Order: sequence, then C-alpha cells, then structure tokens
Amino acid sequence: MSEQKKSLKENLNEIFDGCLTIPNLISVIRICLIPVIAILYYKGYIWWTVFVIFISGLSDAVDGKIARKYNMISNLGKLLDPVADKLTIFALAIVLFLKFKEAQSEAMQSFAWVFLLFIIKDLVMILVSIFLIAIGTRPVAAEIWGKLATFTFYAVMVVLMGFGPEIGAISMYYPQYALPESVMFVLVVIAVVLTFVAFFSYIPSVIKQLKERKNIISKEDIE
Repeated sequence: MSEQKKSLKENLNEIFDGCLTIPNLISVIRICLIPVIAILYYKGYIWWTVFVIFISGLSDAVDGKIARKYNMISNLGKLLDPVADKLTIFALAIVLFLKFKEAQSEAMQSFAWVFLLFIIKDLVMILVSIFLIAIGTRPVAAEIWGKLATFTFYAVMVVLMGFGPEIGAISMYYPQYALPESVMFVLVVIAVVLTFVAFFSYIPSVIKQLKERKNIISKEDIE
C-alpha cells in the first residue's frame, strides 16, 4: 500500500513538472470557458455561445501546435487537453439534452436521450483517468480517433446551435434555413458513433498500462 502511495506521489510530481507553459494556460482558459458556454446558451445568447465554442475549439487546435513548435509539451498538458475536451463535451451534452427535452417537437424530445451517451462516455473516461493516476500510472493520451471525434462533436454542435430546429441562432429567426430533423439526427448519430469508436480505441492502451502496473508490483513483491 505504501509503495502505491509513493508511486502516486512520484506520478503527480512528474505530471506537474514543467507545467507552467502557454499551452497549459490555454487549456485552463478552455476549462474556465465551460460554465460561460453553458450559461450563455441556456440564457438564450446563442450567437455568443457559438462564438465562445468556436474560440474554444480553435484554441484546442492552436495549443497543440504551440506545444510542438516551441517544445512546450508537458505531462500536465497531455492530461489537461483531453480533460478540457471532455468537460466541454459534457457541458454541451447537458444543455442540449435539456433543450431537446423542452422542444415542442416530439421527435426532438424522444431523441434527447442520445446526448446522455456523450455524458456517460466522458464521465467514464474522467473516472478512468483519475483511477490511473491514483494507482501510479498515466492517463491515456488522445489518439487520432479521439481528435477526430472531438473535432466532429464541435462541428456538429456549432451546426446545431446555428441551424437546429427550435434551438438554432439562425433558424430561430429564419425558419427556412432550419435543418430538417432527419439531417440533424444523422449528424448527432455520426458524432455519437465516432465518440464511441474513440472510446473503444482507448481500451487496449488502458489494459496495457494496467498489465504493466501489475507486472511492476509483482516484481517488487518478489524482491
């Protein structure tokens, strides 16, 4: 037990080593923008919501490029970036779930549960990341499927908030530009499918880390 505690302490020290970087500051700002996005959207300031989401998504792309170009890659950054993504998706999924439940369209009301899948998936991944840190290993870094799923989610959410029937900033004033419900549902399903493809792509890496951790503990017990 003491060895596991020591490993946890060492792991946290390694994570926060060299953490004061511009990309990490950007990730912190993105996390701070999450309640702003939720409040703006739920209060009906949809144009501002779309703008803040765009800034958040743009900064997500920029911080990685800055980190690689100026050699500012850090262990904390590898953790903060996906956490910012997951918390943003989590917040957007909640507000869209509530908006769909309040819609007059019965189809949209019945489709609201789909956003719960985003919430459950990201909640599970956050808990798994916390567990990995607690046992002295590292959370799994985002891979290509994770980046693609995040980009797709942002794109679909911006489209919904701009052109979604009953909920879009543009379609609210110009109903003729509203997306057909069928198109909206297809876009959301695509985002869900990619999200779970990304989720399952993390599983082999998590299993590998757990096996490596088990082997280390077994060797220490033998010694």
